[in-house]
Amino acid sequence: MQSPDTGHRQIDRTHDTRFFGHPLGLSTLAFTEMWERMSYYGMRGLLVVFMALAVQEGGFGLTEQSANAVYGLYTGAVYFTGLLGGWMADRLIGGQKAVWYGGIIIMFGHISLAIPGTNTFFFGLILVVLGTGLLKPNIGAMVGQLYSDIDQRRDSGYTLYYLGINIGSAIGGIVCGYMQIEYGYHAAFGAAAVGMGIGLIQYKLSAANITAVFDKPTVKMSSKAVRLSWSIIAGLMMVLAIVTVLAMIGSITINPIAITGYIATIVFSIFILYFAGIFFKGNLSDSEKRNVGALFLICIASICFWAGFEQAGSSFNFFAENNTDRMLGSFEIPTQWFQSLNPIFIIVLSPFFAALWINLAKRMIVPSYSVKCAIGLIIMSTGFFVMFFAAQFAAGSMKVAPSWLVATYFLHTVGELCLSPVALSAVSKLSPRRFAGQLMGVFILTYSIGSLAAGLLAGLVNAGDAVVEPSVYMKVALFGTAAGIILWLFSFKTRQWEKVEGKEL
Repeated sequence: MQSPDTGHRQIDRTHDTRFFGHPLGLSTLAFTEMWERMSYYGMRGLLVVFMALAVQEGGFGLTEQSANAVYGLYTGAVYFTGLLGGWMADRLIGGQKAVWYGGIIIMFGHISLAIPGTNTFFFGLILVVLGTGLLKPNIGAMVGQLYSDIDQRRDSGYTLYYLGINIGSAIGGIVCGYMQIEYGYHAAFGAAAVGMGIGLIQYKLSAANITAVFDKPTVKMSSKAVRLSWSIIAGLMMVLAIVTVLAMIGSITINPIAITGYIATIVFSIFILYFAGIFFKGNLSDSEKRNVGALFLICIASICFWAGFEQAGSSFNFFAENNTDRMLGSFEIPTQWFQSLNPIFIIVLSPFFAALWINLAKRMIVPSYSVKCAIGLIIMSTGFFVMFFAAQFAAGSMKVAPSWLVATYFLHTVGELCLSPVALSAVSKLSPRRFAGQLMGVFILTYSIGSLAAGLLAGLVNAGDAVVEPSVYMKVALFGTAAGIILWLFSFKTRQWEKVEGKEL
């Protein structure tokens, strides 16, 4: 029996096997994240097409370039605010409150999106960004805290957790896509709010399953530091509110394309400076410097990868809407359903990739982190070769079969499975122990930089010239392939850098 005051006490869940052999708390977190991802990806699949829709049809009439830039800002901000959300949970409110209040903010954001109007739409986007920044990093951290350091179930627990993420992503695209076709965009945004609401209800009803899991801040701060922190947060929120209000009443004009470029430059500069600071001023040993050098190349590969991969919600979404024959008999495939291909492919392919690395290791074939990331980047780039030919056909004023997008999403998913989990593993193992948390935060910036770059890149694709589109896809394919080959060549050297305490990874 637990006393009412759980405080910082850890509850032994080693013998809790009530959820497929795992602690029952995993069900609480996995289902909460599943519904949050349903709402996030369900809305994301609607975003750029809705903003570019003519005003007469209920949209905002933005150019495709501007819509893509807003998309890049949105997705980039989601990852960037995750750093702040993790900091707040660690030092001020704990993970459980961060997830709960983050979910509430997300739900109200989707409700705001469901109300017709330019101001309510962009206000809703801001709320979703802030709420996701609170919820997303902390719910993942809570999964890890269900297990002790020696509990061998941790990796498979995360596998179940990521399965929930992808099930939610697939459901979001299908449900919100159907709602958009049948009832309109705002009803689809409302469906995303309902999904988040369901997640919050089950989170609260099953809260007993996560008793004492990240329920308090993990970093002790003085009362003065806490007050200062809340004052800074309040000041930042005030500035954001003032800028938002001024933009809404037309006192300031925001150019999304220019803003995206500026922010991408700022975030990339922070990324470089932080890495340089750790490398040159972190009192690293020669071995640690080699580890950090190898990790830097992997982070650059991650930026390149996400700049291409995030075309899924931007330029590929426009391609599905404008250039793809979506008719199956008398039924028109909703554009948003293509967004569900990636999570479905992940669910199907993940077991095969897990088995692949294990079987290769049994044969004493252990590709380095750099090699795996290079392979992922090259495979992702081949998807752009596919899109080059698809865009060539579409430039001839004919719509192409859905199979072109299906093939592209398949290749991008294979690339993701080669690079994304491997890069995360590299961060956890190559980071010097005293900089592990900071370097994971810096690594998350690669998602933000890649997403911002994706918005700008998509703007080039959708610049209004059908002849330009295949050319841009070809350039991306060639650049990504070249970057992958260069990383592969570097791997002959960096393989020696990827040694920790004399043992090769």
